[in-house]
Amino acid sequence: MGSHSKGSSCFEELVSMAIPILKEAEFRSPRLGRGAKPKIPDWFLGLIVFIAVAKQKKSKSAMYRYLSDAQTRTLLLRLTGEKHFPARSTFFDRYRRAHILFEEAIKVQGEKSIRDGIVDPKHLAIDKSNIKSKGRPYHKSDRKAGKRPTGKGIDFEAGWGYSKLHNWTYGYSFEVVVSCGKGKQTFPLLASAHSANTSELRTAMKKIEHLPRKVKTLSADAGYDSNELAESVMYDENGKPTGRKFLCPGNPRNKRPIKKGSHQSAKQIRSRELREQRLKDLKSKTNQRIYQQRSRKIEPFNSWFKELFGLDKAWHRGLANNQTQLLAALFCYQLLVRWNYRKRKNNAQVKAILDKL
Repeated sequence: MGSHSKGSSCFEELVSMAIPILKEAEFRSPRLGRGAKPKIPDWFLGLIVFIAVAKQKKSKSAMYRYLSDAQTRTLLLRLTGEKHFPARSTFFDRYRRAHILFEEAIKVQGEKSIRDGIVDPKHLAIDKSNIKSKGRPYHKSDRKAGKRPTGKGIDFEAGWGYSKLHNWTYGYSFEVVVSCGKGKQTFPLLASAHSANTSELRTAMKKIEHLPRKVKTLSADAGYDSNELAESVMYDENGKPTGRKFLCPGNPRNKRPIKKGSHQSAKQIRSRELREQRLKDLKSKTNQRIYQQRSRKIEPFNSWFKELFGLDKAWHRGLANNQTQLLAALFCYQLLVRWNYRKRKNNAQVKAILDKL
């Protein structure tokens, strides 16, 4: 909890800020399965996972040892009013499921930050960043041959992903939508985590319906160049313009010539025309200025976030475990920025606060 009273005070404030967000997230994503609800609510499990991630305990065993320490456990139960603390097996099992809660909690906290005036949601950017797996990679040649190499260290749930910055990476990824207006706070509003080989087009589509109402532009790199994605941003389900722009350069792979004599539906023709117009609009001075903010905001954010939480490689093996850790870390980052805003401090203080906890 920190040896200084200031660190302890900060810890208690962060816990008090996290609780209502996690409770709202649990309300929005309730358990739908059969049977009685667990004695320990999901929001409390999420809270202790968030604390363990903030303390940068990089294995579930280390997390539980810290959390189950008598002093820590007593303080957490006092601050939350809960009467029960999870057993080790319960913590390990429910850790794998906690990413569902954190994905919703990031959305809830993003909405609150907009209402509180911390974030300007008019100009947003979306990006995916890869993280190496813990241990040795599972090579494509072995995967194609159906071989599962023996020995410890390989995470078979990870995947191969490519990025211009890191080339090929065997591991996991997180995708974020962040605010990126000029001179405004860079803040994650939506997020998800996946194996590195998951298509960003598929994951991005699920975020479009959750974009804030005030958004005017969504910027993305060429990997997101898709007519379906662009049209879901720019048009509603009835085909009416939303007033939003999708700023994304064309991907060379999508410049496929039309074969002579091939039949194109009216929908395909319209999509091609809209794409051509979209790429033409991107060249305007106004849109270029907005798009340039993307690389100045989201790419430094990804690097800063990884450095802040020691993500040179994944903390765990297994997809669900890493989804929970990555999303809990993003939730923690949101919370630290909100705390900074309350104290009228800048983002340079985020690492200092994390170190004091």
